[in-house]
Amino acid sequence: MKEFSQEVYLKWYEEMTMWRRFEDKCRSLYLKQKIRGFLHLYNGQEAIPAGFTHAMDLSKDSMITAYRCHIHPMAMGVDPKRILAELCGKATGTSGGMGGSMHIFSKEHRFYGGHGIVGGQIPLGAGIAFGDKYFDRKAVNICFFGDGAARQGSLHETFNMAMNWKLPVVFVVENNGYAMGTSVKRTANHEDIYKLGLGYEMPCLAVDAMDPEKVAEAAFEAIERARRGDGPTFIEARTYRFRGHSMSDAEPYRSKEEVAEYKKEDPIEIVKKRILDNNWATQDELTAIEDKSKDFVEECVEFMENSPYPDLDKVYDYVYAQEDYPFINKLENN
Repeated sequence: MKEFSQEVYLKWYEEMTMWRRFEDKCRSLYLKQKIRGFLHLYNGQEAIPAGFTHAMDLSKDSMITAYRCHIHPMAMGVDPKRILAELCGKATGTSGGMGGSMHIFSKEHRFYGGHGIVGGQIPLGAGIAFGDKYFDRKAVNICFFGDGAARQGSLHETFNMAMNWKLPVVFVVENNGYAMGTSVKRTANHEDIYKLGLGYEMPCLAVDAMDPEKVAEAAFEAIERARRGDGPTFIEARTYRFRGHSMSDAEPYRSKEEVAEYKKEDPIEIVKKRILDNNWATQDELTAIEDKSKDFVEECVEFMENSPYPDLDKVYDYVYAQEDYPFINKLENN
């Protein structure tokens, strides 16, 4: 694996501060009603995509995740300007403004969604890995899902098949403590979600996912195992979200004191401290990086504001593959 150098840490700091500002700006745009529908923010979990993309081969590996999906595609190389345009329903968005917050997608960068169905992406991730193995692409799929999705029956079916066929996939549960407002402690007789892999003799482990270096180390070992044909690994990435489940979440299930305690482990602050401790940058240089991130997010907003909405005649283009679908004709006749 690439070493954790000065260059890597400065890259992480620039990316992670931009990601945080991006999500904060999304919150602001939602309150202004420029983003409609659902909005799930990623604040606090930035170390996960930072660590995984450090360990991945971005020229061929792929990623799939759930609906908290703005940051993952950025880490894979998707233009944040197009992601914000998608969030605001603009034609320049990653899905032409037709998907919105939960359906970011980029075939070019091998980011296969954003999925709104809880756990729906788990078998899809294994399916992508099956294709990689069948065509001998030497590629690995990283399949993310939340702690709530770990209780879906599709996970068990997928784990069984993935181990039986030794598919090149790494399953990652982003355990941020709550499935919407339901604590992990209340959803099962155990709290160590990673142990679900034991029933399938799948290598599994938990990792401190507030630290990108620890995430990268676990990710690299799992990815290399999958790439050499030894099958999947199940990683429980233990993290914490600083915002609510979505913008409609009043967070009655947790205290402000609990959130404040976890913010002491802010992954951005962890990266910042290591940079300063190693004399890789001065505080003034880090402030300049933060200002650069802030300016870039404003550029994303400007791009979005200057982008058009999709044409109305495109509204059914991505719903029905059959051009003469009877429902469309019925609408036109009425």
